[in-house]
Amino acid sequence: MLKVENLKKCFGSFMAVKGISFEVKKGEVLGFLGPNGAGKSTTMRMITGFIPPTSGTAEICGHDILKDPVGAKSELGYLPEAAPSYRAMTVMDFLAFIAKIRGFHGAEAKNRVEKAIVDAKLTNVARQTIETLSKGYRQRTCFAQAILHDPKVLIMDEPTDGLDPNQKFVVREMIKNMAKEKAIIISTHILEEVDAVCTRAVIISHGEIKADGTPDKLRAMDPSGKLDVVFRNLTMDKEGK
Repeated sequence: MLKVENLKKCFGSFMAVKGISFEVKKGEVLGFLGPNGAGKSTTMRMITGFIPPTSGTAEICGHDILKDPVGAKSELGYLPEAAPSYRAMTVMDFLAFIAKIRGFHGAEAKNRVEKAIVDAKLTNVARQTIETLSKGYRQRTCFAQAILHDPKVLIMDEPTDGLDPNQKFVVREMIKNMAKEKAIIISTHILEEVDAVCTRAVIISHGEIKADGTPDKLRAMDPSGKLDVVFRNLTMDKEGK
């Protein structure tokens, strides 16, 4: 459902992403892991069409993000880090606005908004303005806009960063509930996300893939069997960076 082919991104003379390739199939939840500055967010922004790659491309359900961006994005849901919203709007009004942008009208728009509210567990706050919500509810509102059009591919950048344990649990349960019908990528530096929701993980460092496999396969890369040790071994250089 998602195919990434040799993505590269240069900012001047600095190469932030150095030729990343992977695939994500229906039913997979891929953890895209790396330390801060590894190139995770840059890769996600190229896949979603927010920034152009220097070279390479990504296909979403057969649609090339460069050659057919409208077709690709119609199959894509994206929850960026620190996702924006119109905070003066109520949750319901914001989602109705998103439905209109997506081209839904009348009963279909109303049904999609109501379903997104239920799926994101926002019923109790649907008529509150977004600015009055806790960070967890604001995140879930942005999650709702990402799934409103029922995309086949869902990409989330740091979806639980800064949330308390209860809020993290709710977001992870939402992800697991829809995982069977979608290809999902979670970009994160939080290792516990792998055990919580991921069926597979890719570890990157300095813009390159260092490992790709199931959580058990990654743990087998070190005698300790600990994912945090494997992560450090793959991503920390001699200067501790």
